[in-house]
Amino acid sequence: MNWISKTIPGLAIVLAIAAASAWLGSSFPIVGGAVFGIVIGMLINNTLGKPPWTQEGTKFASKKVLQWAIILLGAGLSLTQVLETGLDSLSVMIFTLSAAFISAYTLGKLMGVPIKLTSLIGMGTAICGGSAIAAISPIIEADEMEVAYSISTIFLFNVIAVLIFPPLGHLLDFSDQAFGLWAGTAVNDTSSVVAAGYAFSNAAGDYATIVKLTRTTMIIPIAFIFAAVIAINKKRQAQSDKSVNYSFKKIFPWFIVWFLTASLMNTLGILPDDAIHTLKVVGKFMIVVALSAIGLSADFKKMMHTGIKPLLLGFLVWFTVAAVSIVVQFATGQI
Repeated sequence: MNWISKTIPGLAIVLAIAAASAWLGSSFPIVGGAVFGIVIGMLINNTLGKPPWTQEGTKFASKKVLQWAIILLGAGLSLTQVLETGLDSLSVMIFTLSAAFISAYTLGKLMGVPIKLTSLIGMGTAICGGSAIAAISPIIEADEMEVAYSISTIFLFNVIAVLIFPPLGHLLDFSDQAFGLWAGTAVNDTSSVVAAGYAFSNAAGDYATIVKLTRTTMIIPIAFIFAAVIAINKKRQAQSDKSVNYSFKKIFPWFIVWFLTASLMNTLGILPDDAIHTLKVVGKFMIVVALSAIGLSADFKKMMHTGIKPLLLGFLVWFTVAAVSIVVQFATGQI
């Protein structure tokens, strides 16, 4: 009961911010509720300040609610649809995913960007923006500042992509499928992929959405890879330093297993359409709740201290992915 009384006040504040952010996100879908949540949370925390009694509720929302949200979003994934319609994009996707992580870690090391921030920016650019960042942040034990900075960076280039991709696609004389594949592999957040795709044409928008759906499923294997790497490192630390507590059970991302379970239930037709729609809506709102809490815990001073290098890294990784997508399509005769 004591934990509940400590958690509810902070959670109520977070829910209020999330409700306002979700409404703003529905009015400005290119921005999205999650970004509004982070921005409003950061503005409140860095101007008015966050009262001490909100600490437990904010922590609960940024950790537990975040993981539950990822699970519910899994219910919106049909693995059959991904298999049937995503194979055409698989070759391009493998190259763009590889390019994102290789460029992120290579450039991040050269630029001196912290490894956790590099991982979040690489994951967000490679997979699907905020959702992918949210999925691995608990695995790599990233703090609120790192999550807020990486999502803000990804968001900036999402907006730029929505504005410049469609005219560039017409200038380069892309077909609907070529542009859909480009947008689906090189634009990060789902809403931005949809916006860019349909700004080019309806057919391009349809195909970009399918490609993005396929790309989203990559959260599953890559999250497990991150978990395995973290587990190996923790085990090595525990062997050399007895004060380090190693528990594979605690490190393992069980919420990703449930994400996969929810996807399989959708794929097998166990979940009715109404339930899938409801779970997706609730899941998206819970993402806004979690990111509002992260914004409410983010410190501008720490972000400024980190400097502009992560922002530059985000640009370079995004540019690399966009270029590789075009080059691979050209090399395979899709353009």
